[in-house]
Amino acid sequence: MQSTMEVVCPHCLAVNRLSAQRLKDGPKCGKCHQPLFAGRPVEVDAAAFQKHIQRNNIPVLVDFWASWCGPCKMMAPVFEQAAARLEPHVRLLKVNTEQVPQLSAQMGIRSIPTLALFQNGQEKARQPGAMQLPMLINWVQQQLAG
Repeated sequence: MQSTMEVVCPHCLAVNRLSAQRLKDGPKCGKCHQPLFAGRPVEVDAAAFQKHIQRNNIPVLVDFWASWCGPCKMMAPVFEQAAARLEPHVRLLKVNTEQVPQLSAQMGIRSIPTLALFQNGQEKARQPGAMQLPMLINWVQQQLAG
């Protein structure tokens, strides 16, 4: 990892610069003073999605979902648990495909739930369908290692 990195605040979207060593120290946003990591996914709109993808130096895992989707409902608590396990080394976002259909179309989301992993502003991997926690954690770790 880089010695200095940028992390987008999940509350005010300010870009914070901090050393990689400080990630586990519970860093707070320099603008709104809220924690940069809360151990849970962040629900985002299209603008927040773009900011997190483009400006975070940590990988970003996105869950594309909808409220009417049964597998999405099953996946929600797993994704919540994954956030607690993967942060602060991975930011977890949730995109409601009903609320931001233009983003879903732009990203080519054809089925939900779909997980997409981004690193350095680029999509690194995509996985459709619900997963159990061990499989999800393993998938993310394999993608980031390879």
